[in-house]
Amino acid sequence: MTIELADDERKRSISSIKRYFSEELDMDVGELKAGLLLDFMLKEIAPSVYNGAIADAQAYLRDRLADLEGACAAPEFAYWSSTTVKRGSR
Repeated sequence: MTIELADDERKRSISSIKRYFSEELDMDVGELKAGLLLDFMLKEIAPSVYNGAIADAQAYLRDRLADLEGACAAPEFAYWSSTTVKRGSR
C-alpha cells in the first residue's frame, strides 16, 4: 500500500522538513532534497505508523463490540415473569 499526500499536504510537509533542517540542524535544504526525504519517509516509515494506527483502531472497536451486547440488550419476554411474581404475592 502506498501512502500518498494531497498536493497541499505535500507542500506543507516539504516546508516543514526544510524548516526543521534549518532550525534544528543549521542546514539549508532545497525543495528537491526535502521532497526526496519526504518520499523516503512515506515509503519506508509511514507504513509502520499506519499499521500501528490501524491496530489501535481495531483494538478500540473490538473493545466496544465486546461490550455491545451488555450495553444494548434488553430482556426478552420479561412481562410475564414480572406479573407472575405480582400475582403470586396476592
